Amino acid sequence: MGAVTLTGHGTVQVLQTPGITEVPISLKRLSARLDGFKIVQLTDIHVGNTIGRGFVEDVVARANSAEPDLIAITGDLVDGTVTELADAVAPLADLRAPHGVYFVTGNHEYYAGVDEWLEHIAGLGIRVLRNERVAIGGDEGFDLVGVDDHNSKRWPGHGADLAKAVAGRNPSRELVVLAHQPRQIHESVKHGVGLQLSGHTHGGQIWPWHYLAMAQQGGLLAGLSRHGETQLYISRGTGHWGPPVRVFAPAEITRVVLRRQPMS
Repeated sequence: MGAVTLTGHGTVQVLQTPGITEVPISLKRLSARLDGFKIVQLTDIHVGNTIGRGFVEDVVARANSAEPDLIAITGDLVDGTVTELADAVAPLADLRAPHGVYFVTGNHEYYAGVDEWLEHIAGLGIRVLRNERVAIGGDEGFDLVGVDDHNSKRWPGHGADLAKAVAGRNPSRELVVLAHQPRQIHESVKHGVGLQLSGHTHGGQIWPWHYLAMAQQGGLLAGLSRHGETQLYISRGTGHWGPPVRVFAPAEITRVVLRRQPMS
């Protein structure tokens, strides 16, 4: 009876629009001018068989209501082809943030026709970052980097390359990396990243998947952690994959609030 009750609760929960999880993160190289800068992170929506246009519309409305300065979509947006899902993802064109909307690939984009999807996502007004760096906020801003998914090197012309993305950057500027899989943190640490935003694990979604997710990601599952001078935030995901059930791992729309770390 307990298992049935939990499953029923998890099904109801996963069909609702996710709430906003606010995560303040202090960064030592962030300029005082950008103290309070808000990044809304959407990840692992998995538009497809059980998630359609209505859910996407609700997520877009809630994300915009968080008044983001920047929106980051960290992969696994879709589970199907552009032909099948173009209408369902169309509301993403209504995402609004003064510093832009950015996307990096997750592993599921590669199963669904990645090159077609990248072209389509760009057509929605979303900047696709493929091992690229962009300056946010001008001279007193920070650098935003997006890298391909960890597994993408299996596809010709794809593959994560953080070294390429950060080559020649000013090391005094703060550096925020969008990388779908948490295990990409090891490259971020090597390259002096201040913050990495990831998804992929769904926070486990439902027992016993969290054991599998943690094993694959080197013990990383959800939330904020520190790795040397680099911080990592892993979202539990905005949608779901497989059965529409979440137990003890609620979906989230994350609002990361960047704070200037006080000088010691």
